[in-house]
Amino acid sequence: MSAGAGYGTHPEVIAAIVEAAGDAVMVLSYDEDRSLAASGLSRFGPAGSARLDWSGAEVLHRSPAFDGEGLKALMREFAPPDELAVVFWGNLAVPSLALEASLVAEHADAVLECGHQCWVHLVDSGILIEFQDGEGFTAGRIPG
Repeated sequence: MSAGAGYGTHPEVIAAIVEAAGDAVMVLSYDEDRSLAASGLSRFGPAGSARLDWSGAEVLHRSPAFDGEGLKALMREFAPPDELAVVFWGNLAVPSLALEASLVAEHADAVLECGHQCWVHLVDSGILIEFQDGEGFTAGRIPG
């Protein structure tokens, strides 16, 4: 099996976001996904199969909310509207997206409906927001 086999094989999961955001969203290739993950998501150690180990990071906010309003609030708190945000889901069959933070906030419900776990990497701010369905959000600085 080649690297990336299976990545992005279920783009229909994110179809509502892609349709709503139009040309303002970019569906990432496997190589783009891995490159952006290396600059953020992969700098955290694992804590179980789909959770990040936050022990080595500066945690900025924890929230028990697990809905779109919770994600919107975090996007308003930590990201200027035009900041580049990359959204990763816990299932690599769902391709990752790059779009402006304001669009993540605008489509927060749809983002969270795409999977039980997701991570939003605010590229310029160096902040990662982790979502675990039923548990809530953690936001913090990406370790150097």
